[in-house]
Amino acid sequence: MEWWQSIVLGAVEGVTEYLPISSTGHLILAERALGIGDDESSRAFAICIQAGAIAAVLGLYLPRFRAMLAGSERALLGRLLVAFLPAAVIGLAAERWIDARLFGLWPVVAAWFVGGAAILVCVRGLRGGERGLASIGTSTALAIGLFQCLALWPGTSRSLATIGGGLLLGLSMPAAVEFSLLLGLLTLTAATAWKAVHHGHAMVAAYGIASIALGFGVAAVTAWISVKWMVAWLERRGLALFGWYRVVLALAVAAWLLSRR
Repeated sequence: MEWWQSIVLGAVEGVTEYLPISSTGHLILAERALGIGDDESSRAFAICIQAGAIAAVLGLYLPRFRAMLAGSERALLGRLLVAFLPAAVIGLAAERWIDARLFGLWPVVAAWFVGGAAILVCVRGLRGGERGLASIGTSTALAIGLFQCLALWPGTSRSLATIGGGLLLGLSMPAAVEFSLLLGLLTLTAATAWKAVHHGHAMVAAYGIASIALGFGVAAVTAWISVKWMVAWLERRGLALFGWYRVVLALAVAAWLLSRR
């Protein structure tokens, strides 16, 4: 992998990881556009540079994270663990099936379009309620965790599933966004560690440590900027922009794929 390809993929990962538009889908599209093949090394690279995005959110929410570890917000940590479990169990059970059947541009295009259409159809219901972060109980956390399972289909977006699920359950926009970001720390860390352990050797052999480190650094910087912008945007204007973006992108990529036949 060339150094500039690592920069491109790191930037795509960082910008899109927490936006409700699917980082995995954008990385698959970027890799195909750059001529990078679909194999275990490229999939592992796409997952492992998420560590940069994880580091960005960890920095932004460090006081909250410290409070959870110190015990003053142990209840919130428990709710996050409950929300994490469904995707962890189903993701492990279905990993091979997902890798074999859903890591392609056509499945991603379908997920982009369906997710975008769902935002536009449900835009009024996605304004959220008045419930704050402290109101999240075990049942709400489990429900958000089940929503997160939808994002096992590449192109759906973990952020869309968890933020949208939280809003539909009556959380306020700030509460839904923060819970989604904190849940992402658990989910993405687990996914990154799993891929690194099982495919790290092949990834390093194919791309080298320098490319991975460069992708990590670029992802961290761009994710920091992206999250700061997203939080401010969603609190003022909601999800509609991302619905239109997903639909237009799905149609554009579908047209491109059809033109190559």
